Amino acid sequence: MNLKNKNLLILFITAAIIYLFSAGGSYFVFSKASSQLFNPPPDVTTSPDGKVVFDESLPKTEECPLNGAKYSKQQKSWWEKHRPLGVMIENHETSRPQSGLSSADVVYEAVAEGGITRFLAVFYCEDAPFVGPVRSARTYYLDFISEYGQNPLYAHVGGANTPGPADALSQINSYGWGSYNDLNQFSIGFPTFVRDYNRLGHATATEHTMYSSTTKLWDFAKKDRDLDDKDEDGNSWDGDFEKYSFKDDAETQDRGDVKSFHIEFWENSSDYFIDWVYDSTTNSFTRKNGGSPHIDLNTKKTITSKNVIALFMQESSANDGYENNVHLLYKTKGTGKAVILLDGKEVVGTWKKSGREGRLQILDASGNEVEFNRGPIWFEIVPVGGVADVK
Repeated sequence: MNLKNKNLLILFITAAIIYLFSAGGSYFVFSKASSQLFNPPPDVTTSPDGKVVFDESLPKTEECPLNGAKYSKQQKSWWEKHRPLGVMIENHETSRPQSGLSSADVVYEAVAEGGITRFLAVFYCEDAPFVGPVRSARTYYLDFISEYGQNPLYAHVGGANTPGPADALSQINSYGWGSYNDLNQFSIGFPTFVRDYNRLGHATATEHTMYSSTTKLWDFAKKDRDLDDKDEDGNSWDGDFEKYSFKDDAETQDRGDVKSFHIEFWENSSDYFIDWVYDSTTNSFTRKNGGSPHIDLNTKKTITSKNVIALFMQESSANDGYENNVHLLYKTKGTGKAVILLDGKEVVGTWKKSGREGRLQILDASGNEVEFNRGPIWFEIVPVGGVADVK
């Protein structure tokens, strides 16, 4: 081999070696980067008590579409596999403390009968290993859960069924929800729903003992009703869902000096008077129920909220002939006064709702949409003439 050919061979071998090293290095760098970019977040685990466990060390970059709270990509990948779930939870004084309210993204509270309030707790971005005591459906709660996209899950134990305007069970069927997104304990039963006579540590009446969990309810909907994030026709639940606008907490120096928010639904029902006490350090409101701290039995902690909104709505009797005429109606469509508490400030505005499926709009005094703080939202449905005092 002459010198010229030998030099060409050496040059060719050197170029090949450089190419192989550079290609290998590029592959290593790209593989590492693509692994970080495209690999799914780690799977969630479940604790011994049935609660879904997320890695709290992960960055919280993802916004919950219901209340704007920030969570990890891991948690988002979990909630994107199901749809919003509304659960009827009672507030009878002998049923306290309840389980699961602190995990709800949004809560609606209104009088169910006789001055006794009841909650519609809406879950999507968080899990509750126990939720209850679960109680019966009422017509006006249907108007609120109907806002949460197509075929929102609605869990309850029976409901008002006397013919007339308060006949919630007939209305559920007329919406096409029966045996589909309607999760009535009467037609589902054990083990999705269970009675727990000892959960409160003392004897209590049977009607205060029905519990479930959000995971059980979501699993039942998926396996038995073909409802996860999509319905049986492949339509996503949130195709027409209208999100609220959210913002970060006000800076400490920009927070208001509100001390508390006192609510009386019915004048002589002090066991159901509510106080939301403002904590400027956490920029949140701590809840008192009937004069005592409102504890969630799951966490053993007092319930808090970032946003509290009193909605004044016209209350009337259904006059449907049911015993003592206890069934009520609320004028949930139309407009009315709203008192909004967030960032330690009071905003007096209005609420608007165009129809059963129309999104409840909360507007300030200038008619602009209120931006909620990221975190739990509590709506208090106060009868016109009821008390909602800010101090």
